[in-house]
Amino acid sequence: MIKTITFACVHFSVAFSVAYFITGSFGMASALALIEPMVNTVAYFFHEKAWDAYRSGGNILHLFRAG
Repeated sequence: MIKTITFACVHFSVAFSVAYFITGSFGMASALALIEPMVNTVAYFFHEKAWDAYRSGGNILHLFRAG
């Protein structure tokens, strides 16, 4: 658990630093550093579903169609 927490701190620090370097805004860098891991978590969920479908020989395209 300690390793996970320290990695989260490193991830936030890197994301904040890159965003601050690009935008020059403390507020924007903070927002991006907080939002990016949330978006990545959702993307990871869908990646896992697609990967499982691929590994089982299924068609992954249905995962990305609306309706």
